[in-house]
Amino acid sequence: MSPLQNLRTSTRRLATLAALASAAVLGAATATVAPASAAPTWAPADQATLTPGVQAYTEGGQCTANFVFTDSAGGVYLGYAAHCAGTGEATQTDGCESGSLPLGTKVDFAEGGSLVSSGTRLGGGTLAYSSWLAMQDNGETDADTCAYNDFALVKVDAADVSKVNPTIPFWGGPVGIDTDGVGAGETVHSYGNSSLRGGLELLSPKQGISLGTSGNGWTHPVYTITPGVPGDSGSAFINGEGQALGTLSTLALAPLAGSNGVGDLASELAYAQQHSGIAGLELALGTEPFSPLL
Repeated sequence: MSPLQNLRTSTRRLATLAALASAAVLGAATATVAPASAAPTWAPADQATLTPGVQAYTEGGQCTANFVFTDSAGGVYLGYAAHCAGTGEATQTDGCESGSLPLGTKVDFAEGGSLVSSGTRLGGGTLAYSSWLAMQDNGETDADTCAYNDFALVKVDAADVSKVNPTIPFWGGPVGIDTDGVGAGETVHSYGNSSLRGGLELLSPKQGISLGTSGNGWTHPVYTITPGVPGDSGSAFINGEGQALGTLSTLALAPLAGSNGVGDLASELAYAQQHSGIAGLELALGTEPFSPLL
């Protein structure tokens, strides 16, 4: 049995979440950043309600948004993990074989509570891209790509775009994209707060270290002070310079117990740029500077 399991929570699994101890999939390649002139007018960072780290609910499944993206037509997207829209079990982590909800599925952004109905709804969007669906449509056969390309995009409803800011709370940035990965021992940062933490904001910012790069560049195992737990799937990871590194996908039981698997954003975004059909898809930079603790 696979020692990995995805980190999406669902309404039918909330009673057993404390027992979850494994994870899903990830990504790696090159990508570009949206020029400032192409970016929409963002909400002020201290007033925006749709930012990296917001909770995203897809037909009961709970995940965390990572980075903000734009397209050439002015569309705005929040990223999360493809398995957040998955229809199979948590142990089904191969994106080339696992089931997914279709594009166009409604996604709600919210904060507080274990379910969107008991929290505060902040806005919504629709599933616009799933690496799992794209790989299946494309007949992808590369084992590492199938295993670790776990990335999806939710197009923010036009009425909610004015609530968006791409800055990562607490840390600031991203200032660009990490295109060459991280070596063992390098510092990484993340932000996310699954409802399993009971709304404890002090646990939202996370700092840790990379354990290197594997899967031919598609994944970066990491340790953070508090590991990502179910509901944190999709969370943004940045490197020690504030560059977008990847997206949280898995929690490992073995061989690196308690580590998280982070998909390589450069690879995931490059795949999306080639197969999503979204023209001019780019990462949006934060409006606030990156500010590490050290």
